[in-house]
Amino acid sequence: MVKTVLRENRTFERRSVAAAWIEKREEDLAKPGALDAAPEDGRKRKNVTLGDAIDRYIEDSAKVMGRTKAQVLKSIKDYDIANKSCASIGSADLVAFAKEKLKTGVAPQTVANHLSHLSAIFMLAGPAWNIPLDAGAMRDALIVCKRLGLTRKSRQRERRPTREELDLLMTHFHDRSTRRPTAVPMHRITAFAIFSTRRQEEIVRIRWTDLDAGGKRILVRDMKNPGDKIGNNVWCDLPDEALAIIEAMPRLSDRIFPYTTDAISAAFTRTCHLLGIEDLHFHDLRHEGVSRLFELGYSIPHAAAVSGHRSWSSLKRYTHVRQTGDKFEGWAWLSEVSEIDPRQRVRRPMRSHAAESLQFKPVRRPR
Repeated sequence: MVKTVLRENRTFERRSVAAAWIEKREEDLAKPGALDAAPEDGRKRKNVTLGDAIDRYIEDSAKVMGRTKAQVLKSIKDYDIANKSCASIGSADLVAFAKEKLKTGVAPQTVANHLSHLSAIFMLAGPAWNIPLDAGAMRDALIVCKRLGLTRKSRQRERRPTREELDLLMTHFHDRSTRRPTAVPMHRITAFAIFSTRRQEEIVRIRWTDLDAGGKRILVRDMKNPGDKIGNNVWCDLPDEALAIIEAMPRLSDRIFPYTTDAISAAFTRTCHLLGIEDLHFHDLRHEGVSRLFELGYSIPHAAAVSGHRSWSSLKRYTHVRQTGDKFEGWAWLSEVSEIDPRQRVRRPMRSHAAESLQFKPVRRPR
């Protein structure tokens, strides 16, 4: 008669994952004393909270997690659902969490973003760590939240800065850099964001070694892409205006723009508020830049070579641009941001006064 000493039931979406888990469990249980410890280990797993699972996910993630995702997951730990045991969390708990988020004043798009990041843990917790999080409960909650209007897809922004708004920004940024030469050169960064179509976090990562000036292109490291960001390095074409701005920058470090995204974002947001420019985000500069490419007559493949879009379908909305020509033709600020930074100029070594006196001192003949 065969006696069952341990029984474990798990549900997997794919047979390959199930087979891998069975093989791993059999290997673990074959170790001396593993069967005796299994029931107690099972009880411990039942007491694991969602907050513990979040910490485990952040700790064990093989990829370098994006700053935004890490912040979102850590913020979820401030809610009651993070203190619940993983085994007890159902779809109703997740829906209640979504409602609680909405009460804080965030938009349904933000709630959808939080649940999306959280769903990654629900998909991995069981197969990876044997933590009893129900992936089916998450799928049900996502459907319910969508039907109830608790979540919503992010709307595509169409905001573009006007020439007048940009002139105000550039004047302020230039005056600030003149008064404080060590400040972030926001006038150059703002113009570069438009003409290069680069995102804020991409701009601060560009190194001098990533520049291929002869080929008029730049290596954009860790380019944002759904499901694949870290290590997604892409060569992107540089329009002449963007290349001119880079060549005007001083070599202060190994990075072309050695500043932080926090400093750039704070400076841009603060200045827009000071100048009374409403509803303009730094990311809108990328939208402005891509729109400009199509206004210049770029095809989708040509524009994608600059913007780095992997999917051409995401660029289709720009093909309906009605305006033609260059919005920045004759823009006075273009020559200003392309002017060589004073710190880039090579200074000739000064001769000392002592050397000059020795060189020009007349020689007296002995009498």
